[in-house]
Parts: sequence; structure tokens; C-alpha cells
Amino acid sequence: MQRIIIGIALCISSLLFSQNKDKNLYKGTELFGAKNYIEAESDFRISQFTNEEKKGIANYNLGNSIYRQSQPSEAKYKFLNAIENAKSKEEKHKAFHNLGNTLMLEKNYAAAAEAYKNALRNNPNDDETRYNYALAKKKQKENPPKDDKNKDKDKDKDKDKNQDQKNQDKKEDKGDGKDKKDKQDNGQDKDKKDSDKGNEDDKKKEGNDKKDKQDGDKKEDDKGNPKPAGVNKQQIENLLDAVNNAEKKIQDKLNAKKVKASPTTNEKDW
Repeated sequence: MQRIIIGIALCISSLLFSQNKDKNLYKGTELFGAKNYIEAESDFRISQFTNEEKKGIANYNLGNSIYRQSQPSEAKYKFLNAIENAKSKEEKHKAFHNLGNTLMLEKNYAAAAEAYKNALRNNPNDDETRYNYALAKKKQKENPPKDDKNKDKDKDKDKDKNQDQKNQDKKEDKGDGKDKKDKQDNGQDKDKKDSDKGNEDDKKKEGNDKKDKQDGDKKEDDKGNPKPAGVNKQQIENLLDAVNNAEKKIQDKLNAKKVKASPTTNEKDW
């Protein structure tokens, strides 16, 4: 199981010669070593105001005392004060390192990684800080910020929405294409039907015109050139002969009557 390497060694340098000047800082250090963190906290709180030169050390030790009481959020601010009042790179290094520890407990992995990186800038040879920095980066990658998750989620949602819209547009375009094709087909069918109907009407009209012409020709033939039905040439000659004979008989009768009606004259010769 991966664990954060906690650096909470108290800053006790130069405390021995200044015991008389800052009894609270020295006393707090002894109480902390005895794991009496609550009383150590009280002495460190007093020390941060009584010794301006050791204010950075007092805040660092105060942050460690609060951290040991499982209050990382409050300890975080004391480490920030320690960084602000640090007199050396080593003091900054330790304060940044423990600040990173509090941020890791808050699961603020991005800020923790930044704190460890600043610690390494002040002491690049600290393997514990380097390990914690790598761990923070790993946790950061495994647990992106909530906003990033929401952005990714929204991005995926928008992507799905856009894909659905594209599919819908594609479907509609396909449907429009089909409707257009159906309309074109219907138009072509209608045009074909109209064309077929027109051709049929033209054929019908042509047929009617042809029939009318035939009927007209027939009527003209019947009226202009009458033809006796069922009569041959011999019958015509016989009929003419009969007519001539009848006329001759009539003429003969008329001539006979004329002769009979003429007066008889008997004249004497003188």
C-alpha cells in the first residue's frame, strides 16, 4: 500500500542558545517529542508572536502539531505561514513538503503535486519529496478534477448528441432522397401514363380520322359513282334490248293508228 512519507521533524536548530529568549518554542518542542500535541500546539501558538526571528519555525512546528491531531485543513494554513516567513531554503523545503501532505489528505492531488515540486526546487536531493511528488502526479492522473470529469462527460454527451444529430440528418437526407426519388418516379410514371394516354389518344384519333376518311371515301363513291349491285353486263344489254323493243312496238302501234285514221278520197279522173 502506497503511503505518503511525512516529514514533520521539528525545527530545533539554534533553539538551545535561545531557550531563555523563547521558552515556549523550546517547551513546545519537548511536548511534541512526547506526543503531547495539544499542549505543544499551545506553546507554538505563543511562540509565533513572541519571537519574530523564529516565526517561520514556530508556524512550521504549529502546523505539525495540528496535523498530528488529524486536522490537515487547518494545518495547511500554518504551513503557508511558515513558507511566507521562512528564512532559508531548508525551511521552505520542509514547509512545502508538509503542505503537500495536507493537500494529499484533502485529495487535492494537483495542488499537492505543485507543493512537492516547490519543495524539490528548494532541495532537489530529498528522495522522500520526490516519491511523494510522483505519487501525487499518479493520483492526479487517476482522479482528474470534477470539473474536468464534467467537461469530459459533457464533451462525450455533446459528441453523442452530435452523432445522433448526424444520424438523424443522414436519415432525413436518406428519407428526402427516397421521397425525391418516389416523387421523380411518380412524376416519371405520371409522364409515362400521360404519354401513353397521349399516344393512345393519338392512335385513337388517327384511327377515327382514318375511319372517317374511309367512311367519307365510301360515301363519296356511293354518291358520285353509283354502282348497280348484283347486275352484270349481259343483263344490262338484255334490259336495253327490252326497252328498245318496247319502244318499237309502241311506235308501230302509233303508226298503225295514224294510217287508219287518214280519209279515203275517190276522185274521178277528168
